[in-house]
Amino acid sequence: MAQLYFYYSAMNAGKSTSLLQSAYNYRERGMHAVIYTAAIDDRYGSGKVTSRIGLQADASLYRPQDNLFDAISIQQREKPLDCVFIDEAQFLTKAQARQLIEVVDELDVPVLAYGLRTDFLGETFEGSHYLLAWADKLFELKTVCHCGRKANFVVRLDENGQAVTTGDQVEIGGNDRYESMCRKHFKQLVWVS
Repeated sequence: MAQLYFYYSAMNAGKSTSLLQSAYNYRERGMHAVIYTAAIDDRYGSGKVTSRIGLQADASLYRPQDNLFDAISIQQREKPLDCVFIDEAQFLTKAQARQLIEVVDELDVPVLAYGLRTDFLGETFEGSHYLLAWADKLFELKTVCHCGRKANFVVRLDENGQAVTTGDQVEIGGNDRYESMCRKHFKQLVWVS
C-alpha cells in the first residue's frame, strides 16, 4: 500500500541529496520514478534538482496553480509509476498537498516529499504545514548549527550578514542568504524583544 512521506529539515541537511539517491535507487532497479520541483526555485536551472554535493537530475516543474494529481495521472497512464518525488515541498499549496494524498490513495503510488519545515521567522510554509499534518510518515533530516547543536531553524541574512526579521516569506537563495541554526541562536537573532 502506497504512503505519503515527508522528509523535512532546515537548510543544508541533504534533502535534495537524499531525494536524488532514492530516485536513483528506483531507476537502478528498472523502476519508473518521476521528480517534481518548484518552478520558483531556478538557482541551478529550470527543471533541475541539484544538491550541494553536485548530484543533479531533470525534474518536472510545478507551480501554485498546477493540479499535481492530474499531471501525475497522465504520466501514470503513459507509463506506470513506481514512485513520485517532490523537491522543495514547502512551496506546495494546500490543494497540492491534498492532490498528493489522492496520488497515494487513488493511484496507489508512493509520494516522497522533501522540504523545509519553517521559514526565516520560524513559521511553517503552507506546503510543510499540511504535509506535517497529513503525511503517513514523517522523517527529520538533521544538520548542525555553528555551535554544534542540531539546527532546526533557518536565518535569512542581508548583504552584510545580519539577520533579517521582516519581508516576504519566500525569497530564493542558498548559503549566501540563509544559515541553519539551533533554536538558541535563532532566538538571539530573530526573536529578540
